Amino acid sequence: MRKFQPLFLLIAIGPLLLGEQTPARSVLETHENTKYNPAPSQPFYLKTREGLEIPRVNAGEEITSYTGFSLCYDELHEQASWVAYELTASETNARYQRSNQFYVDPAIRTGTAENSDYKYSGYDRGHLAPAADMSWSIKAMKESFYYSNISPQTASFNRGIWSRLEKQIRTWAVEREAVYIVTGPILRVGLNTIGNNRVSIPDSFYKVVLDFSEPTIQGIGFIIPQSQSGGSIQAYAVPIEQVEQITGIDFFPLLPTDVQEKIERQNCIPCWSWDTQAPPSDRVNAKTSTSVQCSGLTKSGNRCKRMTKNPNGQCYQHGGH
Repeated sequence: MRKFQPLFLLIAIGPLLLGEQTPARSVLETHENTKYNPAPSQPFYLKTREGLEIPRVNAGEEITSYTGFSLCYDELHEQASWVAYELTASETNARYQRSNQFYVDPAIRTGTAENSDYKYSGYDRGHLAPAADMSWSIKAMKESFYYSNISPQTASFNRGIWSRLEKQIRTWAVEREAVYIVTGPILRVGLNTIGNNRVSIPDSFYKVVLDFSEPTIQGIGFIIPQSQSGGSIQAYAVPIEQVEQITGIDFFPLLPTDVQEKIERQNCIPCWSWDTQAPPSDRVNAKTSTSVQCSGLTKSGNRCKRMTKNPNGQCYQHGGH
């Protein structure tokens, strides 16, 4: 065997002598094998909280990261299946105003929705990661207006209970110094769509929130149908595990299994502060400033041709008020 040793060594070190390098792992492979899928021995109080908000990455999924948030884009529905970020108390101090300029996301290789998809659709361009949560950075603010972070929402939902929930979470970020948030649409096959890019119109949206501060770690989830615009936020609070069952997303996988399961079974309404001054109904006070084509469908399955200023984007015959 000794006489073959030089040949064996040449084969083993040949690539190094020729200057070859081991190919770098893809971002997806790195996420799957290290940071976002921790070993069972991961200690309870993590030495670093980096990436704590990121859900488990499934095969074929990719994470795109920005200044203030990360997301997983769903090409079939032309929007993110989830958007995740940490929101600290200091980040709730607004430094920059929103511009209301929306952009095609250059980081999504397959392309995203665009302005023409929403024009005359009757739907708001609803943020998943709110622009107000990104107002601490001019770059983070601009990136929140990428269409990858946008879903079609009725005006009454977007400016009503969804907006109130966003404000409530900012209050929690101040009270608890920081919270981890994952939010998105509940996507399924067969949803109605808008625009040439066929952007799906979700029936419902979700948020899950984690407070990782000692000594008590707490979590809470929300599922809100898009048909709802008023009522108390608490009425839509659910255990995080219920959101997981509906979405198929595994939230907060960096936590040890026993801790994760305990937190995700919680639905402790009194454990969180609530804005008791919120109005019982959140219908948009003023009608939209311009008429839009009704988003309802006729009996023949065609788009209704009536124009409306109703905040839900529908004429009187299709549920407008």
